[in-house]
Amino acid sequence: MVTCYIRYIIDSNKIEAFEHYASLWIPLVNKFGGQHHGYFLPSEGVSNVALALFTFPSLAEYETYRKNSFQDAECIAAFDYAKETQCVVSYERSFFRPMFV
Repeated sequence: MVTCYIRYIIDSNKIEAFEHYASLWIPLVNKFGGQHHGYFLPSEGVSNVALALFTFPSLAEYETYRKNSFQDAECIAAFDYAKETQCVVSYERSFFRPMFV
């Protein structure tokens, strides 16, 4: 199991556009076999950072999702929406494995 953590730098004047972008991806990750844990939007403190967490059974399955997302019409539309609105300034992606006690 691998959890993808994405830290977005967003345009704080375009939070509504980012919320729409995020709402597009939650069902898409699930469609490709992942489990989306949600987006976390600015509240108090920093106003231009948002987070996302989602899990795939393995890194290989995540990589298959990424590859297939570039061929999927709904994913392409979501990518295009972010480009058109410029709600995402930049992002960084990290991977974590869970530890249960």
